[in-house]
Amino acid sequence: MRCEELLKGLSYECIRGNTECEIKEVVYDSRKLSEGCLFICISGYKVDGHSFAGEAASSGAAAIVVEKDVLLPEGSGAAVIRVADTRYAMAFISAAYFGHPADRLKVIGITGTKGKTTTTYLIKSILESAGYRVGLVGTIETIIGDRHIPANNTTPESFLLQQYFKEMEEAGCEIVVMEAASQGLMLHRTQGFTFEIGIFTNLEPDHIGPNEHADFEEYQACKGRLFRQCRLGIVNKDDAHLEAVLKGHTCQVETYGFDSSADIYAEGLKLVHKPGELGIDFRVRGGVDFQVEVPTPGRFSVYNALTAIAVCRHFQVEASQIQKALLGAHVKGRIEMVPVSDAFTLMIDYAHNAMSLKSLLATLREYQPARLVCLFGCGGNRSRLRRFEMGEVSGTYADLTIITSDNPRFEKPQDIIEDIKTGIGKTAGKFVEICDRKEAIAYAIDHGQPGDIIVLAGKGHEDYQEIEGVKYPMDERVLIREILAGRKSPL
Repeated sequence: MRCEELLKGLSYECIRGNTECEIKEVVYDSRKLSEGCLFICISGYKVDGHSFAGEAASSGAAAIVVEKDVLLPEGSGAAVIRVADTRYAMAFISAAYFGHPADRLKVIGITGTKGKTTTTYLIKSILESAGYRVGLVGTIETIIGDRHIPANNTTPESFLLQQYFKEMEEAGCEIVVMEAASQGLMLHRTQGFTFEIGIFTNLEPDHIGPNEHADFEEYQACKGRLFRQCRLGIVNKDDAHLEAVLKGHTCQVETYGFDSSADIYAEGLKLVHKPGELGIDFRVRGGVDFQVEVPTPGRFSVYNALTAIAVCRHFQVEASQIQKALLGAHVKGRIEMVPVSDAFTLMIDYAHNAMSLKSLLATLREYQPARLVCLFGCGGNRSRLRRFEMGEVSGTYADLTIITSDNPRFEKPQDIIEDIKTGIGKTAGKFVEICDRKEAIAYAIDHGQPGDIIVLAGKGHEDYQEIEGVKYPMDERVLIREILAGRKSPL
């Protein structure tokens, strides 16, 4: 492909050579440099790709895309193309390189502080029940047909995202549902194509700090970018930040929520408590009218379901198909019920900060458990404030906290536990500490009482424990099976 074809639609200046050269490959990782490639210099948090421009030229790169001055070796024949932002340019170059696959797919993007992961799986489940072939890109994994590819980023780099789109198209997918994280939007990973539908779930302060967002205003503004990149926006009318998120939007807008003026809304909520399972039942009205039951608890579960319904009605999915798919949908590590005993309820959830843990425990309180038991730890080499806050939240909302280890990384697990205990110390909450996570889970199961709700928080979908730079296999589902297998009789 000729270089000038990859640059169509971009504003650029060719400051050396010309853009008529042939490009064999597009590369943004200096470890993958090859002769005839187009190398894009990305300014990263730790490494600046511009420092490899000379190496790219020496490796025979046909063209180098930059946003700042670079020094090339004498006699280099590489064209140098200057753009305002190489990440932005990479999104468009990547889309062209893979033949603009998103133009032939219906891409649904979901942004918001909470609910993105669960909602992507709900939408995928409903659409597939109606006969559509659906790809998925998100925090846990990318799904292309029968392939499940573990995720490194919630929203992949634009080059990888376009590659996934191409592979999804080749696999026969018609629709792609993906998480559009604020960082992905900020770093232009979702440029180069137009979303069919953009979704806004909710907004709360999060992801603010070094290498993330400078402040809440920037975080909010990045979420809003999605609604200048989609044809239809489906948004939570109940969220206090909705107007700010939609500022400058260029799409049509539809709403959902509990407000009866929304395009679709929920009413008549009823808690569902079955042996080993919690759920919620409600009526959805507005543009549709039918009863829904979801096998996960709380108002946030209703929001997730409403979002999925609002999307799927644009694909002519029948109410009966939606009802069946929602009732059978389960998302790994997101309020995931694990059958252990009919006497009490055990679940795994990814809640790994104070905000998400408080939301989860407050929701579970509504089910009036005999005891609410919360097992969690905190990650090492992260803010100590998170540990104090999570300890205080669990001490306030749980009847018993079981403090254990999460991903200690390069810290001593006991040091992390002591910080959590400092937070709990601000409350009257009872706690036990068991550093080994498997032993802690065994304690929770062995001491489960009739009517208890037990939450294993923090790990969610993760199937490893990171210690001293090494990720050791550790899946809480496997640990539970091993614990139960060691018991002489079922609970």
